[in-house]
Amino acid sequence: MDSLYKVDIDVSTEFIEEESNYDNDRYFFAYTIKITNSGKVNVQLISRHWIVLDANNKQQEIKGLGVVGEQPVIAPNSNFQYSSGTIIETPVGTMHGTYQMVADNGYKFDATIPMFSLSVPKVIN
Repeated sequence: MDSLYKVDIDVSTEFIEEESNYDNDRYFFAYTIKITNSGKVNVQLISRHWIVLDANNKQQEIKGLGVVGEQPVIAPNSNFQYSSGTIIETPVGTMHGTYQMVADNGYKFDATIPMFSLSVPKVIN
């Protein structure tokens, strides 16, 4: 990808025990995403596409406009951060996906969200 259009994505996750229910196979994870515009032009996050996979290979596909009700414009050398959550049926899973972005000049591209794990503490060494 041209250095005009460079977006870096960092993720942190947290298991939320009080929102989970082990007896009903409900494991709630919060995640915080930091999207940094490392390119040279303003970019706007238009939509998202997530793939959520649990340890039983049950896949959820999530598509929608923006994130947390916003379609943020991110200036060069700036970032946008938000938190959200997901529920899976096993104590371990993964998420990954893409953000569909558009630059000020109309150029459209996908920013890859690298795969990250969702794991109840002490389930995986």
